Amino acid sequence: MQNKDIDIIKNMRTIEWLKAQLLDSVANLYRVLAHGEENTKENLEDLISNIILEALLLGKRLGLKFEDIESALRENIKINLIEEHKIEKWYGDLSILLEFIDKDKN
Repeated sequence: MQNKDIDIIKNMRTIEWLKAQLLDSVANLYRVLAHGEENTKENLEDLISNIILEALLLGKRLGLKFEDIESALRENIKINLIEEHKIEKWYGDLSILLEFIDKDKN
C-alpha cells in the first residue's frame, strides 16, 4: 500500500472512532442526567466539554476548518437570535453565548 492509501484508511478509522466516542459521551450525559449522580456539575462539565471537543475533532477529520465551524456556529446563533428562538426568549442564552464567543475575537 502507498502512504496515501494508509493515510486515507487511518483517517477513516479515526472518523469512525470519533463518531463512537461522541456517541459514548452523549450516552454518558444521558446516564448522568437520568441517575442524578453525585458530582453532577463536574460530570456535566467534563461530558459537555468532551462532546464539544469530539465534535470539533470530527469536523476537522471530515475536512472542515475550526475557524469555519466557529463561523458557522456564530451565524447559527445570529439566525436563532433573529428568529427569536425560545431559549433566547426564555433565558437570553444565545446572546450570552454569542458574547462569550466574540470576547475571544476582540
